Amino acid sequence: MTDPRFPVLTQKQISTLKEFGTVITYEHETAVFEVGDNSYDFYVVLDGKICVKDSIHDHILATHGINEFTGDNSMLSNRSIPFSAYASGGTTVLRIKPDVLKDIISKHSGISDVLLSAFLQRQEIMLREFSGGIKVIGSEKSKATYDLRDFMEKNHIWHSFLNIDVSKEAQELLESFNLSNEDLPILLNMSGEVHKKPTIAELAKLTGVLIEFKDEIYDLLVVGAGPSGLAASVYAASEGLSVVTIDGNAPGGQAGKSSKIENYLGFPTGISGNDLANKAYIQAQKFGCNISIPQKAETVEYNGDYFTLCASNGKNIKAKSIIAATGANYRRLLVENIEKFEGSGVFYSATGMNAAACKNELVGVVGGGNSAGQAALFLADHAHEVHVIVRGDDLGSKMSDYLVQRIYTTPNIIVHKNSNVVQLNGAHHLQSLVLDTNGKTQTIKISNLFTFIGAKPCTEWLNELISMDDKGFIYTGADVIEAAMTKCSIYEERKPQSLEASIPGFFAVGDVRKGSVKRVASAVGEGSMAISQIHQYLAEKALST
Repeated sequence: MTDPRFPVLTQKQISTLKEFGTVITYEHETAVFEVGDNSYDFYVVLDGKICVKDSIHDHILATHGINEFTGDNSMLSNRSIPFSAYASGGTTVLRIKPDVLKDIISKHSGISDVLLSAFLQRQEIMLREFSGGIKVIGSEKSKATYDLRDFMEKNHIWHSFLNIDVSKEAQELLESFNLSNEDLPILLNMSGEVHKKPTIAELAKLTGVLIEFKDEIYDLLVVGAGPSGLAASVYAASEGLSVVTIDGNAPGGQAGKSSKIENYLGFPTGISGNDLANKAYIQAQKFGCNISIPQKAETVEYNGDYFTLCASNGKNIKAKSIIAATGANYRRLLVENIEKFEGSGVFYSATGMNAAACKNELVGVVGGGNSAGQAALFLADHAHEVHVIVRGDDLGSKMSDYLVQRIYTTPNIIVHKNSNVVQLNGAHHLQSLVLDTNGKTQTIKISNLFTFIGAKPCTEWLNELISMDDKGFIYTGADVIEAAMTKCSIYEERKPQSLEASIPGFFAVGDVRKGSVKRVASAVGEGSMAISQIHQYLAEKALST
């Protein structure tokens, strides 16, 4: 059976690709790309072979033979390649520049299907089965270390973690680089460079996840890469609009934190929010969307002609239209010292990294929505006990019935109704909590607490530019009152479209919108529907100028 990571191109496909590349023969062994490269070419082997190596261990990870090809998902963005590759002496290849390859993927569906399928398979196998990548050295109980690992996990960056508290290798690495615990956390990239106490932005720049934009006015800026923002990005880019998408953390939004979504159309066995987001992220880039992470919206202005958004790195992004898809964040528990334990016992998502730390432990999940239910079931496969904590007396009031039924039939899940967490205990990492149930308190030795409560819209960046309700959710369509509408020629002719806000050309989709349905399917629907409304707006704008 053919390995799906290494499909063989047909002669017809190779003939098509030859129109876009150059045939080269290497007399001697030659490096075709090296670890850390942010821009590197795509190669089809016509004769001979190309070996892909883990440079640090000088280990051959894969060999591409005749009519096979190099590359992975990094080629769709500016992400740095985690491997080196060498063509053997006498090897003949077809070399294609990365920008040309993106154009081929966008326009030739048969070739695109083969390449993207292989790229996805390669990424999944690498992340799941290969040990290596960027080394993160730090304490499992450190918030700064957790933040770095969490960012890499959610953004599918190949890495390995060395826990300084238990790993002899971690201690030896510190000594070899003449470093101490004061320098933690440390990143050791695949070129052997050491980065002490890096910020998330520095990590993103190092790996190529954070990108630079051209100084031009784009057709559309999508703020937020959750399901609604990614759907908008895919549809807009596929329909020929010039699109920029930014997000302050990782693709997926709140849905990206769901360990398993089982009621999303087309996935009968379910899909994790992180995997769904990663596929959509790649799909948007396939059509030419520029996506940069982490880039947080700080302020936005409108001059009557276009919007200017100032992002967290000080860069200004200009666009004729904007989609706000920034969603809503889970609220903090109203417990006095909760900040102390965030990242060291208190978490707002449940990933594979969290599950590994919960093995045979007592864990808590606070919340009564679907995200809380999915997290509880996921963690129950790893933890000794999962304590689900809800304020009300009906677990099914906000949670889908299939999740409720599974929770009640899972023997190591305990449900606490009419309950609130009132105290967190621990020196540096969470060790226990105090639970109040109908006025009676008990202490439970919970070491990891996952909270999924409330929803605070992420609209601080709007600086009251558009009309919102008293909680910060954006009014759209018929909810925008006449007095709030920005006076302009377009709104003199018509009212706001269903997803349009109080300024023409400004749209809101997903959880950030007033009256939205808090489900992945509806968010995707709104994101895709917004693009048809943006086409109408841009057409009106073109006529008025």
